Amino acid sequence: MLFARNLIRISFAMALPFCALSQKEAPIELRNPSFEDVPRASATPTGWYDCGQMRDSPPDVQPGFWQVTTPPKDGSSYLGMVVRDDETWESVSQRLSRPLEANQCYELRMDLCKAPKYVSKSPRSVDETDFVTPAIVQIYGGNGYCDRAELLARSTIINHSRWIGYNFRLSPKKSNYSFILIEVYYKLPLLFPYNGHVLFDNLSAITPIVCGPEKMPVSTKKPSRPVAAKGPTKTAKEPTPKTVTSSSKTSVKTESKPESIGNSSRKSVVYRLEKVYFDADKYDIKPESEAQLEELVQFLLKRPDVTIEVGGHTNNQMWPNDAFALELSTNRAKAVAEWIISRGVPASQVQYKGYGWTKPIMPNTSAEGRLRNQRVEATIISSNG
Repeated sequence: MLFARNLIRISFAMALPFCALSQKEAPIELRNPSFEDVPRASATPTGWYDCGQMRDSPPDVQPGFWQVTTPPKDGSSYLGMVVRDDETWESVSQRLSRPLEANQCYELRMDLCKAPKYVSKSPRSVDETDFVTPAIVQIYGGNGYCDRAELLARSTIINHSRWIGYNFRLSPKKSNYSFILIEVYYKLPLLFPYNGHVLFDNLSAITPIVCGPEKMPVSTKKPSRPVAAKGPTKTAKEPTPKTVTSSSKTSVKTESKPESIGNSSRKSVVYRLEKVYFDADKYDIKPESEAQLEELVQFLLKRPDVTIEVGGHTNNQMWPNDAFALELSTNRAKAVAEWIISRGVPASQVQYKGYGWTKPIMPNTSAEGRLRNQRVEATIISSNG
């Protein structure tokens, strides 16, 4: 994205900024992200620093202690951290290989669950008790071990016994941070402290992501009604975005195989065209797209009773420029519709419509999600079959 913009100035001096950009966009790898170590009670796993109070015991490397038998999600061990009824809770921290930068966005994924049993001594009692009340996870950025300079993310209540992956979006606002702290905490609002726990495993690298919202806001530009295609025009001008940058070459790619269209006579069936490609921010159909589009053409020629809508969609890389997102998605849908008509399909069978970013099929927080959201679809909107 930035690389394409920087190509405007081709010189030897551009080598150093390009290297810095590549490092900036690379994932930040964590040390021992799956908490691999010899299972033992009250022992912080290798690569992590205990941030509990001096009088409190450290977290546990599980399974096998306090009647915890949950199998690991990844590797051979995982981390168990507790909250206590004396208003203390466990947390771990580590120095990052590269700081989290202010006003940048990142994603951290981890698997979380709660064991059916976590039996230990209560700080307020000499007897053993079961630390099974559900708790939450909080993530902080800081500039030292155990520094809680800024709360970056908070989970929902972890109240399930099977491992479930959670994606945390980290977006520092106050400063750059060289340390990350992960803690278990009481469910909110906190009425009184209690005994509970969360199990942690299989953390990902901290990956830079686009800062557009995960769920795109309502567009100020509303998609218009579907337009009946009229066949290809002689010339087509590319839209010129003013605030959007992108890599020099990308593709729109989706999942469903178009040959399945020929076996369906259902109405309002949506097929994502997985091999329709465009350059970034453009709407000229690339030659390698034609094979799949030709299959759609043959289906429509055999089924004159079928009318389709070609829908164009974008992702959050165009945020906040919703006008350009709508314009580009409309032009891509129109280009596909006109190509189909140019192969002999009656114009009465083909409509097109651009939706901009208004209909994502996945969160925009990952490269996979953004790729799948930027797509072209063919929807059967009427059929007599």
